[in-house]
Amino acid sequence: MNAARGRVLDLFAGPGGWSEGLRALGLQDVGIEIDLAVCATRTAAGHPTIRADVAAYPTTALRGKVSGLKGSPPCQTFSAAGLRAGNDDLPLCHQALDDLAHGNDTRATLREACTDPRSLLVVEPLRYALDLRPEWIALEEVPAVLPLFEHTARHLSAAGYSTWTGILNAADFGLAQTRRRAFLIASRTRPALPPERTHADGGTPDNLFGDGLPPWRTMGDVLGCPPGIVHTRGNHTTGGSRFPTTGPSWAITGRARSWLLKVGNRPAATRRRLDQPAPTLLFGNARKDVSWIDPDGSPVRRISVVEAAALQGFPAHYPWAGSRTKQFQQIGNAVPPPLATAVLGALVPARQEVAA
Repeated sequence: MNAARGRVLDLFAGPGGWSEGLRALGLQDVGIEIDLAVCATRTAAGHPTIRADVAAYPTTALRGKVSGLKGSPPCQTFSAAGLRAGNDDLPLCHQALDDLAHGNDTRATLREACTDPRSLLVVEPLRYALDLRPEWIALEEVPAVLPLFEHTARHLSAAGYSTWTGILNAADFGLAQTRRRAFLIASRTRPALPPERTHADGGTPDNLFGDGLPPWRTMGDVLGCPPGIVHTRGNHTTGGSRFPTTGPSWAITGRARSWLLKVGNRPAATRRRLDQPAPTLLFGNARKDVSWIDPDGSPVRRISVVEAAALQGFPAHYPWAGSRTKQFQQIGNAVPPPLATAVLGALVPARQEVAA
């Protein structure tokens, strides 16, 4: 197969975080996704999608046709925001990885033994990788999954891949959010290396070897007041609120500039000022717990879909489908497009031609 003409396949494709990251490089993928609302979002955004269960989808017809493989297995069973049932299932996941590497598919039996059957979805990328032998692979998950990614990487190394696993902070790559996630990067044609940071906490100074890095972007940078201001009282000179006509639109007043973003409903919930990056946005079933508050802790209002999407790195007018709760879930589960672009830019052959 001429890999340059192969497809890029996105497993558990989600609303398009990986796809938007790839699109920024001038490339396109095909996603496999089972959720109807998520598929509707992808379709509206122009990302080709197969609605199917990744775990049940046959790989036979794809052999010789896939040059790149990426994905983010569902993280609910391992996430700190969930019940972490996946922790009980880790030994079964490790066993499934070993079995697949030795040509023994025990997924059905092991899935029945899992506390949460979704835990075993984390082994699906290895099944696809060993069956399809793509040129490169990029996977993302919550940090708790790193040991499973390291185990997967060992099997990929034995299959001829250069691999890297580790934790990346999205704030180091231009996102206004300190979101930390585990990544696995693998390639059959080049050394697998993590992307180089584009930003740093507090910035770094210039030196003899080049320019320093700019500081992390803040929520104010992303949700601030761009050109084109509308006043809610028309031509009146007093009262009302001012808001931008493009981009995330929320009341930009002196009081609003003192708001903090609170994530969680506990007394020790994370709080961040507008001149800081957001914390990791966690929605799931707790959308009401991501809110703007006054400095004294008084509630102001919940975060909006547009604000959340902007803090996750999506375009302002991204076509989210489904209920409001469903939209928040999609945003919180997505790979931030700027981080996806950074990871893929260091891995994907330049201007790879991808068949639709």
